[in-house]
Amino acid sequence: MDKMNIPFKKIHGAGNDFVVIKYEDFPYDHRLSYFAEKSCHRHFGIGADGILVVAPSTVADAKMIYYNSDGSLANMCGNGIRCFAKFVFDEGIVNQEEFSVETLAGILKVKVLTEAGKAVAIKVNMGKMSFDPQIIPVATNKEQFVKEILEIEGETFEITTVLMGVPHTVIFTDDLNSQDVRKYGPIIEKHQFFPQKTNVNFAKIIDPKNIHVKTWERGAGYTLACGTGVTSVCGVAHHLGLVEKEVTVDIDGGRLHISITESGDVFMEGPAEDICTGDYFLK
Repeated sequence: MDKMNIPFKKIHGAGNDFVVIKYEDFPYDHRLSYFAEKSCHRHFGIGADGILVVAPSTVADAKMIYYNSDGSLANMCGNGIRCFAKFVFDEGIVNQEEFSVETLAGILKVKVLTEAGKAVAIKVNMGKMSFDPQIIPVATNKEQFVKEILEIEGETFEITTVLMGVPHTVIFTDDLNSQDVRKYGPIIEKHQFFPQKTNVNFAKIIDPKNIHVKTWERGAGYTLACGTGVTSVCGVAHHLGLVEKEVTVDIDGGRLHISITESGDVFMEGPAEDICTGDYFLK
């Protein structure tokens, strides 16, 4: 292939932006990583935090394939699945407002909230968090990796790591600022504790119903929003008795709403909005 014209749509969920394509327009699995790295570049590409590929599924209504901006394949993306749901609904790939999406993290149920026939917000059942270090994974013999002490460059952090489709490390702080996230996030992401790396979330609890979160995303860097990160923060905070079952989370790109059921399922609700559409020229 010398050059390909690939139709795309760019969608964001609370500032977390994605290039969305149909698998039928680019059915080259071995080049999806390359496509993600090139198209997501902020100066030489379309610019995005990752790509979403809409593919057919034999077990759900649609299949979501997700690559980070660095070309790495990820099991799930919380803001991404909302943008994915908006795309497949608006494009008529699915015709019902409640449907299932196959991901590498399992099959997730989504509900589309509409205005004038278009999806404006999506509620996702993100499933249950896992605290099992062997599944996350975390290099430890402990049964859970909760409130563990990590020292980095003279700073001490109390961290908890869970699996919410992808690994997430949560750090609660009274001084939430982007400088610390950018400085310590990439170090923690690649720490020897985490053989498959980890997403890193710094969070400040305002009160039992409100949290502020900033995230360093594995494979993408500092992001305006991370759906699985917000979900993980709320799940961990609730597990530790710090918040109630209904939580509003403020992030740099907007606001998400998280609810936790008695059975442990975590629901995320938030916006998804079109940015632009066009053809990308891949060399």
